[in-house]
Amino acid sequence: MIKGKIRVAIIGTGRISDLHAIEYLHNPDTEIVALCDSDIDLAKTRAKKWGCNKSVKIEKDIDKVLADNDVDLVELLLPHHLHLPEALKSIEAGKIISLQKPMCLNLEEADKLVNAVKGYDKPFKVFENFIFYPPVIKAKELVDEGAIGKPLSIRIKSNFGIGDEAWYVPKYARTWRRQINKSGGGPAVFDDGHHKFALAWYFMGNPDQVHAFIGNTTDHNGDWMDAQSQISFQFPQNRIGNFEIVYSPRLKISGKYYAQDDRVEITGTHGVLWINCGHGRIGNFPPVVVYRDDEVKEYRDINIGWEQSFILSTRHFIKILKEGGDPVLTVTQARDILKFSSAAQESAQKNKTIDLKY
Repeated sequence: MIKGKIRVAIIGTGRISDLHAIEYLHNPDTEIVALCDSDIDLAKTRAKKWGCNKSVKIEKDIDKVLADNDVDLVELLLPHHLHLPEALKSIEAGKIISLQKPMCLNLEEADKLVNAVKGYDKPFKVFENFIFYPPVIKAKELVDEGAIGKPLSIRIKSNFGIGDEAWYVPKYARTWRRQINKSGGGPAVFDDGHHKFALAWYFMGNPDQVHAFIGNTTDHNGDWMDAQSQISFQFPQNRIGNFEIVYSPRLKISGKYYAQDDRVEITGTHGVLWINCGHGRIGNFPPVVVYRDDEVKEYRDINIGWEQSFILSTRHFIKILKEGGDPVLTVTQARDILKFSSAAQESAQKNKTIDLKY
């Protein structure tokens, strides 16, 4: 357990760092003391935008940050191919670590990281925000309370489109995500898809089998995209699920982050539950709806700001640093989810069902 303020370094100040920084900036137990990016001007811009203390250190060299005794915790927001080497260096430097998902490019790398964390005396978290999204938290509470009986299936739909409010994503950030040696897989199935596999894991546990079709299209930026795609999975005790990815080139989706919406349907022995929003929104449906015994219950009094998922994920980590406990995700949990998503890619490549053993 950590006494006093936790001194944080944000390593990688790209677009998503705006959301990772929110809770560190406002939590009384944390202070951002350093920013690091290969683009030093970008790091300076973030420091100014966030209103960081004038004493905040701006670095281009990650090794300098890791050698800094004034840094307790590093938030690693780097391209996927840098996750393993920089996480290992952060362990060697003795830092508390929050590593952006997915944890590694593949399971071989993940095993190296899991082994490195064994016996490590500092907390290590693999960042996942979707399971901290308020509608998802509410849905999990309802499911755990038995609102729909025993869950039998989960359907997850990730819908990409266009949006006037959406973030501008610079070309360099789009490019590396399409380079498999740097990304580990496609932008929709492997990168963003990590969140959806995490949702399936969160509600249903680890699967026994995965079968996938992964499509191939071009988005409105002219970038390759792994859609339209369909991934099916089977869980123990005769339970099932699927993850559908659709790119709709003329579908308007509201939301100030990404022109993307995520919807979840969980069917149980006694009822059905829907989560009707994610990154963005299609329509004005209630965030959570439950049907049971010929009755529909709507849950509208839920904060649907996507940034809340980042805030609550980081807040949970800070809480366990101060009070003890395990982070979410642990490296073992993150490896389970990586195994799930990697099986989808393997299935599509081999056109066969992949049997999994956890």
